[in-house]
Amino acid sequence: MALWQEANRIEVLAFDVFGTVVDWHGSIVRELAQLAPAVDGDAFARAWREGYRPAMARVMSGELGWTLIDDLHRMILDDVLPRFGLAHLDEAQRAELNRAWHRLAPWPEVVAALQRLKPRYLLTPLSNGNIGLLTRMARRAGLPWDCVLSAEVFRAYKPDPATYLGVAKVFDLPPERVMLVAAHHDDLAGARACGLRTAYIERPLEFGAAHPKDVSPRPGNDLHCRDFADLAAQLGL
Repeated sequence: MALWQEANRIEVLAFDVFGTVVDWHGSIVRELAQLAPAVDGDAFARAWREGYRPAMARVMSGELGWTLIDDLHRMILDDVLPRFGLAHLDEAQRAELNRAWHRLAPWPEVVAALQRLKPRYLLTPLSNGNIGLLTRMARRAGLPWDCVLSAEVFRAYKPDPATYLGVAKVFDLPPERVMLVAAHHDDLAGARACGLRTAYIERPLEFGAAHPKDVSPRPGNDLHCRDFADLAAQLGL
């Protein structure tokens, strides 16, 4: 059976968010340009994001108890600010800057493509971001999710199997009727190991124009797509 025909058996599309749905790098650069135009926004955005995996690792190892991504982002921010000469920011300024993650802008084609997909598929984020963050982001950006699933629901960060299998459980479906859509091969590998279908999205500018990402196809994924519009087309929409 051709993939576009087989795709009709998929009921849920679950989307990674940071880098896949939204342009975190460009959004953070723009936020910093308003707050501190003399600071290198490119370097700041990448430094803030680089703290993400080590912070989650502290939770997964048991060093920290369960922690929302909003709180991890704030811990990383407090560590990063002095390195960029911003230690003078007060509590209100830090809290507002930390909420920049709620205001991340989607990639240009995302909203229209999701609207194309919505009549056929149930659409949900599957992100390590917490529910409040993802809900505010969706409201601001017009992301037409049918529900919001987060690591917070499962109290486990991706790539813990509880997250991928949790989506299937929420919708009472076998894993193969759920497709994870992501711009990160490690995320897709985790989903594939749990029996989900997978679609890779090229986001060569995830880390900014000065740091292009290798988006070459890799074996194992069901689909390899330029963007969400291409995903919709490959799914027959």
